[in-house]
Amino acid sequence: MDRKDAFIKNINEGYNSKGESIILGGAILDGEALADAQVKIPLKTLNRHGLIAGATGTGKTKTIQVLSEQLSSLGIPVLMMDIKGDFSGIAKEGEEKAFITERHAKINIPYSTSSFPVELLTISEQNGVRLRATVSEFGPVLFSRILNLNDTQAGVVSVIFKYCDDNKMALLDLKDIKKVINYITEEGKDEIEENYGKISTSTTGTILRKIIELEQQGAELFFGEMSFDIEDLMRFDENGKGYVNIIRLTDIQDKPKLFSTFMLSLLAEIYQQMPEKGDMDQPELVIFIDEAHLIFNEASKTLLEQIETIVKLIRSKGVGVYFITQNPMDIPSGVLAQLGLKIQHALRAFTANDREAIKKTADNYPISEFYKTDEVLTSLGIGEALVTALNEKGIPTPLAATMMRAPMSRMDVLTESEIQEINNKSKLVKKYSELIDRESAYEMLNKKIAVAEQEVAEQEEEKLEKKEESKGPSTADVVGKSVLKVLTSATFIRGAFGVLSKMFKK
Repeated sequence: MDRKDAFIKNINEGYNSKGESIILGGAILDGEALADAQVKIPLKTLNRHGLIAGATGTGKTKTIQVLSEQLSSLGIPVLMMDIKGDFSGIAKEGEEKAFITERHAKINIPYSTSSFPVELLTISEQNGVRLRATVSEFGPVLFSRILNLNDTQAGVVSVIFKYCDDNKMALLDLKDIKKVINYITEEGKDEIEENYGKISTSTTGTILRKIIELEQQGAELFFGEMSFDIEDLMRFDENGKGYVNIIRLTDIQDKPKLFSTFMLSLLAEIYQQMPEKGDMDQPELVIFIDEAHLIFNEASKTLLEQIETIVKLIRSKGVGVYFITQNPMDIPSGVLAQLGLKIQHALRAFTANDREAIKKTADNYPISEFYKTDEVLTSLGIGEALVTALNEKGIPTPLAATMMRAPMSRMDVLTESEIQEINNKSKLVKKYSELIDRESAYEMLNKKIAVAEQEVAEQEEEKLEKKEESKGPSTADVVGKSVLKVLTSATFIRGAFGVLSKMFKK
């Protein structure tokens, strides 16, 4: 058996699947795409998470588009966090072009165009389905980790949540928790000390500054009601295609704290609400997180541990999480170790640091007798990638340089009018457009403070009256009352009348 036949046999055996699978493309050997060696990913393993990496302009976005199309076609909803804003074209049918049909002929995959059902979501002021969550839904542990608080500060946050819980005060938005912090250090200081212990004002001051920092990145738009129901991510159109939910994040690229806050809260919410699924034939939902380095660069050690824990556990809920970034080294090793599918587009070696990063990247892939991995990484063309996945038994597949299939939908962004058209038709936009501001901790504490101030004012007035009474009448008052008594007496009046009568007679 010659080298080419051995390679084809290796790929076909390694990527063989008894159940349903999606086809990524055709394997490449010595620069040639082979029609008889298709790279397939079993649906059964798509909840084992993954990585899509590569330099700018090498085809990462188109790979995500292809994956999302294949998933949607098979009735699997997708959630895509779109930082750059170049993913929305999936809502419109693509255009068949000569270079696309030629590519597909090489890898023996028929090409057709199609559009896919899309919801446009937002956590900022952009138009779309508004995503919100309440502070209470975060809970004290997650909220503390997002703020990067130490143990002492996190303990105070736990007291705040407990106090609000005990007093039936809802923590909906950031103004609620800011109000509680001010209250427990001022008007309610004695009440808190009596029931929960003494709290340092320097600690509450630090927590307040951290909240303001988060607020300055636009988090006040995210915290509040009505909360987004994750069931609305698991929808299908009339043809049975899974919805592709695109979170438009183009205006928060410079707000990584808000992005990581939102991402972690969403993963935590999905994990908490979705039931255990066990070993499924296909995932319930697949999440793509673009520009993942924005999360990890800003994350504290505790936040990274939280992300790693959720990634480990969420797959049992039937959810696959895929990180998209330029360099695999952007992903912490603890998270990287959890990723079953790796799609690595080309890396560029411009500096010594780049070459070192390429060597480290190559070490993360299975050894192949057909490739020198570090050399292949720098020679891949646009729309080509190194692929390794897990087969249905959970065993890593052979490393395959792959010519990726082209997207069936538009490989360009939507126009503003097309975005508006999608939003106008959306049921979810109408459902989540109303901002609810029901009575919560902010309003309840303001009332409590007002009542307390009124009581204090009444007590002060009562004290003043009692003080005046306790002094007794003054000398002037006594003299005045005596004179008035004399002047109004009958004897005085008769005497005065007699004197006046004599005067008039004279």
